[in-house]
Amino acid sequence: MKRYIAEMIGTFTLVFFGCATVIFMVGQVGLLGVAFAFGLTVVAMAYAIGHVSGAHLNPAVSLGALVAGQLDVKDFIGYAVAQVIGGIIAAFALYLIASGRVGGFDPSNGFATNGWSDYSMMSAFAFEVIATAIFIMVILGATQDGVTTGNEGLIIGLTLVVIHLAGILVSGASVNPARSIGPALFEGGRAMEQLWLYIVAPLIGGAIGGVIHKSGITSKD
Repeated sequence: MKRYIAEMIGTFTLVFFGCATVIFMVGQVGLLGVAFAFGLTVVAMAYAIGHVSGAHLNPAVSLGALVAGQLDVKDFIGYAVAQVIGGIIAAFALYLIASGRVGGFDPSNGFATNGWSDYSMMSAFAFEVIATAIFIMVILGATQDGVTTGNEGLIIGLTLVVIHLAGILVSGASVNPARSIGPALFEGGRAMEQLWLYIVAPLIGGAIGGVIHKSGITSKD
């Protein structure tokens, strides 16, 4: 249970600070700032709770670990449920804060949700699958026994920064169902209609990353 609570808190923090940057500060920091907000939050949580739960913060990461043989089914379910709950609570907290905006706030006008518009659905789907698979390969490769250096959190966080820099305009660069579910529930409309992609594609990518690592391509032995 301690690990599940850690995952809930970690995912809450990722969604809270990452999406808060989009909602409140994107005009000041731009997309580069958004990319670093998500990546640096992962770095912080890796060092805060990594020793407790591994700091997955993402059902796709947990699925990759399951496929790679590093997590059992029971813990995968517990992790995924905790992560989604953390993301939803973070979105609720952001909604409460945003509601205090002078002049009012309507989440249906934009609430840091993921979606595609400038690129096709297939483009968004392909990016989410490929980027998530690479992300899981990095995570599993960097954290495997015998190769850890103490810089794993930084490596993983910077990889997420790169993913955002490459794909924000294509798909919103979710690579994380828990990150997408919470905000979509509050924005509704098109965000909910497109949410399926941000659940299915990252999970496919996570499974692919897990298979690649288990095959030995990115493993030490």
